[in-house]
Amino acid sequence: MPNPRPSHTSLPPGIDPGHVPVHVACVMDGNGRWASSRGLPRTEGHAAGEEALLDTVEGALDLGIRWLTMFAFSTENWRRPAEEVRYLMEFNESLLVHRRDELNEKGVRIRFSGRRDWRVPRRVLRRMDESIALTRGNRRMTLTMAFNYGGRAEIVDAVRSLVSDGVQPADVTEKAIRSRTYHPDQPDPDLVVRTSGEFRISNFLLWQIAYSELVFTDVLWPDFRRQHLFDAVAEYQRRERRYGGVRG
Repeated sequence: MPNPRPSHTSLPPGIDPGHVPVHVACVMDGNGRWASSRGLPRTEGHAAGEEALLDTVEGALDLGIRWLTMFAFSTENWRRPAEEVRYLMEFNESLLVHRRDELNEKGVRIRFSGRRDWRVPRRVLRRMDESIALTRGNRRMTLTMAFNYGGRAEIVDAVRSLVSDGVQPADVTEKAIRSRTYHPDQPDPDLVVRTSGEFRISNFLLWQIAYSELVFTDVLWPDFRRQHLFDAVAEYQRRERRYGGVRG
């Protein structure tokens, strides 16, 4: 069955449907602070973030965004308390099991970006592979979960691949490096959104965001909803992208 076409019927006033970013990436930050401010364990903040994730996906579908990348778990997050790391592994596994059918029905292709190393439990890797296989043919939107991901690690892995392939120094180009990133077919993000009032990238998509527009919001991730995504896209549409050139 063909995937449903993107619909702009839900767009709020002020959003130009002809100037919607093709790829939006999001740093989902603030779960711990959200929980602490309510006297709850940090893990409750992660649980509350599930609704934010699903509503943001729905908003991206409303906008007709074709690629959405979410920073779910970084290579640095292993430094967190063991109890929190275990919870995050179980939470992400549960999220895949309970939401992948729903996403599949909406025409969303699920992919993952990051290292598949010994630290990721095998059962989580199985759930990831199952989700990839289930949604492989979908094209309405590609949802990439950056899991055990680090921008520097991705570049290191690309360079290792160059060396392994015997590429000569004169042949090391941007194209050669890009072809060895985790998903070479994925367009660079037009827009990167970071929640929780932090003004940094935190090792996210370092190769890909050279000319991305950055939008920062004070909203903690569990409180983030599609309207906040719409606001970020409206801000994106007010900017002029020159890619290092000048306006003609």
